[in-house]
Amino acid sequence: MKTITARWGCLWSQRNKLDGITEHLIHDNCLPALFITKREALKYIKKNYGYIAKRKDLRVEPHCWRVPKPVKVTITYLTNTHKEKDNEI
Repeated sequence: MKTITARWGCLWSQRNKLDGITEHLIHDNCLPALFITKREALKYIKKNYGYIAKRKDLRVEPHCWRVPKPVKVTITYLTNTHKEKDNEI
């Protein structure tokens, strides 16, 4: 069975000369920070990463941080409905 769910995530982005482009979803407590609405994602970004917009020293080399952006995330859950028989060796 396949279940597809759409959520909003926060995309971290950083571009510098040493590492090039680095992008990944932001995690909170070892899990991706996912939200039902874009507004919730924007609120989370502003609360936790809004300071980056005011800090020029973090937006230039060597850091080159960018304020995270909300992105649409599709989650697909796959479940196995068939029981496998125990194979004897």
